[in-house]
Amino acid sequence: MPASEPTILATSGGYRSGHRTDLEFGKLVHFAVELSGVDGRRPAVCHVGTAGGDQRSDNARVSEAGRLVGWDVSHLNLFTMPHTDDLLGFVLSQDVLWVGGGSVANLLAVWEVHGLGDVLRQAWRAGVVLSGVSAGSICWHVGGTTDSFGPELRVVRNGLGLLPYGNGVHYDSEKTRRPAVHAAVAAGELPLTYCTDDGAGLLYRGTELVQVVSENGRGGGYVVQRDESSGTAQEEKLDIRRL
Repeated sequence: MPASEPTILATSGGYRSGHRTDLEFGKLVHFAVELSGVDGRRPAVCHVGTAGGDQRSDNARVSEAGRLVGWDVSHLNLFTMPHTDDLLGFVLSQDVLWVGGGSVANLLAVWEVHGLGDVLRQAWRAGVVLSGVSAGSICWHVGGTTDSFGPELRVVRNGLGLLPYGNGVHYDSEKTRRPAVHAAVAAGELPLTYCTDDGAGLLYRGTELVQVVSENGRGGGYVVQRDESSGTAQEEKLDIRRL
């Protein structure tokens, strides 16, 4: 049962420490499943850990979180080789893809090698909900700021481009994020850019941002765009719904 239209939930959250386990799914992951429209059966949720190198220990923690809530959790592993000859068929069999954080530059490079960009575009059009955190948020956009190359943030501009915007993550928890986004937008390195504080997510239907949500009481969402008359970046805080 795919979503009614192409859907992306791009976030700076989704995980939390468990009471008896290392990891539990937060409200943003639950919201992604809700967006898929699954009813009367166990949701099929695929964890994509490319940005962290497909660590099997991470897979185990995510699988355990899935068992806690009664979901069928699988993993799209590309290290050391793809786990299936039919990546498209595997992805289309999922209700939700949740892409984890890590190095977005490495993620995009590996996805390019394996042709995953086209697979994900087809899945998006077919109604599989695409979602994720940090690197798993930036990847759906044109690009964003990242520490993939070192502590000093740099701009990546080779995102999948399903969404024709820039993306900023961890906007409130890492002090260099906001000025880096502003500088990139002012310089024209990034187009109009949507940003999230920790715990917040951006819901897109097609390529339109339709809602900003948060799994906590603090996280906010923002849009940053270039003022052509002054050549500076202007930021506006967006309305937000608390989950």
